[in-house]
Amino acid sequence: MLMLAGTTDLYEKRKGVYPRAVDGFYRRLKWAIMAITLTIYWVTPWIRWDRGPYAPDQAVLIDLAHRRFYMFSIEIWPQEFYYVAGLLVMAGIGLFLVTSAVGRAWCGYACPQTVWTDLYQHVERFIDGDRNAQIRLAKAPWSVGKLARRLFKWGVWLAIAFATGGAWIFYFADAPTLQQAFWTGQAAPVAYATVGVLTATTFVLGGFMREQVCIYMCPWPRIQTAMLDEKSLVVTYKDWRGEKRGSVKKAAAHPGEYGDCVDCDQCVAVCPTGIDIRNGPQIGCITCALCIDACDKVMAQVGRSRGLIDYCTEDDAQAERQGAAPRPMMKSLLRPRTIAYFTVWAGIGLAMLFALGSRTRIDVAVQQDRNPIFVRLSDGAIRNAYTVKIRNMEARPRPMAVSVAGIDGATLWTDAMAREEAGATVATTVPADSVARLRVYVAAPAAGPQRADFDFVLRATDKEGGGDRETMSFERPE
Repeated sequence: MLMLAGTTDLYEKRKGVYPRAVDGFYRRLKWAIMAITLTIYWVTPWIRWDRGPYAPDQAVLIDLAHRRFYMFSIEIWPQEFYYVAGLLVMAGIGLFLVTSAVGRAWCGYACPQTVWTDLYQHVERFIDGDRNAQIRLAKAPWSVGKLARRLFKWGVWLAIAFATGGAWIFYFADAPTLQQAFWTGQAAPVAYATVGVLTATTFVLGGFMREQVCIYMCPWPRIQTAMLDEKSLVVTYKDWRGEKRGSVKKAAAHPGEYGDCVDCDQCVAVCPTGIDIRNGPQIGCITCALCIDACDKVMAQVGRSRGLIDYCTEDDAQAERQGAAPRPMMKSLLRPRTIAYFTVWAGIGLAMLFALGSRTRIDVAVQQDRNPIFVRLSDGAIRNAYTVKIRNMEARPRPMAVSVAGIDGATLWTDAMAREEAGATVATTVPADSVARLRVYVAAPAAGPQRADFDFVLRATDKEGGGDRETMSFERPE
């Protein structure tokens, strides 16, 4: 393979990123969000929710074996998958809303890659020390002490990764039961395989690849640029205020020549992806705003006003460049685009809540036997046969009755009944969370149209009531 002089390699070796610890509003916000998200992830499978004796008592459960999804008092059946689709649509629109309003704030605060990487970095800082100590240790030759530190750190990372993978499988089965089966070797092989894969990916992505996932692997940085506009809040270095860079001593010696940036590089030192925000918007910026905390702290120390690095829109940046005062953040958030996203997002949510509140928990589906289509009985009546499926989506057995409406003089009975017992209705009890199948025979007088439409009417006979109906055809000979 020929190499031309002056060409640039297509691959650049990764440079280690060692973020410095920083304190401030956005760092504390990241702490709070990390604590909330990790608590939700690890604790949710252990929350109990009483649904009665016929349903599982785990608050959130994806029951693949019985094709159910439980979330507290909500139970989703396979034919109600549109609720899950609605949640996914809401998640997508919510992501569009956040991006159009505050850029990649999802990436900076709540993305699982960010949360676990942040947790791993805190563990690393606790074991290896802060930024300078980590750099010295990385450059130091291998020794017993360095190996011990590395093994200890990797062990803690591996424990966190194992807890992460282990928690995931508890969403798909009763958590206490699965935990006991897992540790006694009685769980299904897929459980061990899932924990192994998630442990390995968490360990590698959170411990070693870190910012490479955000910059190279994740497609979202490329997609989000289409949702940003000149009114989106992004982390911005105000170069019209900061340049020309120089130390406090230089600024004091040459008044008016230097800007507010003292070129301390603290914004670079605290960045989890290792970028320099002073170079402008970059794909590596995840909008975590830690550089704002670091810069504000330095500005306070040198007696200059905060906000040299701040959340700012392109329009506001241009206005400030012309001498306007900084605009409050809330005014930048309330604009037609974000209001439209929020309206659509809220509309879908309200529609789903209304549908959940008004849905019936019983359902009937009917299929007509086609061979033969009809039978003439000894008394001259015409009989059609149907398979009736009654779905009970309650976590308790329910007594129900099936009747027909729309055919004068029609009677019906089932395989478990004699023709002489035929009547206007057929009673049955449908078990909890089950589908009952009834073979129903409908007899009607021979006189009448060759084809007549009528309704199978299903109603619950308990005090809660409710019902459903299905329109079918009744066939007679010519």
